[in-house]
Amino acid sequence: MVDPRSLQENLKIGVVGVGAWGRNHIRVLKSLGVTISAICDVNEERARRVAREYGVEKYYVSLDEMIGREDLDAVTICTPSITHAECAVKALEVGLHTFVEKPLASSIDGCIKIIDAMNSSNRIVMTGFIERFNPAVRKAVELLETDEIGDVLMIHGRRIGWWPERVGDVGVVKDTAIHDIDLTRFILKKDPMQVYARGGRLFHELEDHVQAILSFENGLKAAFIEANWLTPRKKREMELTGSGGVISIKFLTQEVSLEKADMVIEPIVKQEEPLKLELQHFIECVSNGRRPMVDALDGLKAVAIAEAILQSMETGKVVDINLKSII
Repeated sequence: MVDPRSLQENLKIGVVGVGAWGRNHIRVLKSLGVTISAICDVNEERARRVAREYGVEKYYVSLDEMIGREDLDAVTICTPSITHAECAVKALEVGLHTFVEKPLASSIDGCIKIIDAMNSSNRIVMTGFIERFNPAVRKAVELLETDEIGDVLMIHGRRIGWWPERVGDVGVVKDTAIHDIDLTRFILKKDPMQVYARGGRLFHELEDHVQAILSFENGLKAAFIEANWLTPRKKREMELTGSGGVISIKFLTQEVSLEKADMVIEPIVKQEEPLKLELQHFIECVSNGRRPMVDALDGLKAVAIAEAILQSMETGKVVDINLKSII
């Protein structure tokens, strides 16, 4: 039997985009024992500096040049959202497994181009929804699976804080709220049917605050998603309200609490870095030929729901969501 660790160590990966988050990819991949053969960034000085800092032998300013010269197995893409589709399609067309940070692409059309390239290349595409790998989320899902709060009736996700200056190509819906868009689908195991949203732009070129209500199952289940780039104190929280109790999740501190009629329980959550768990999963999928737990279709659905939220914000009306029509 082949040792999975040896498969992992033999993988050759390239990292595309080595700004703040790309540097985290490099750090984590090296800690996992993966060979980073090359990195790529349009800023040559940054690419040179990061390569030197992390001991990566080769760096490029052109993705075409990197994938043309290097013998890679996979890439992780950490570039601006509007470039995700172009970068991912290029990687897939030369046969590379591809991890794309959220959002999968900045538009539905971009997501579809990635999926078409994935199907043609028969390679894996994983969307970077890191919160699925947060130990607090995993603990909350365990509690749901043991029926601790009965049927989930309402989810309230809250992501507020200052504008992250690294983001300039998408607004708060596709950059921030999209995490909770994905988590509601993941937790409820269903797609929303309608959305009503309010929000707008106060201090930024694109929308910087949103409040959205997603309706599931003809109104029997719902999710309220709140996100902004305006509030001075950063919060990342979610409450799952069920027929028999409430589960509260604090993403930043990886804490979970369970409230029932006669008690409040705070289960122990083993602290782990979500990015490390996420990239480990991608590597295992590439090594073993498995479909990732969060794939390109999940990425497409999240972007489609985000665009429905933006449409509702613009029109002030309820917008129907028909994901089957775009798949």
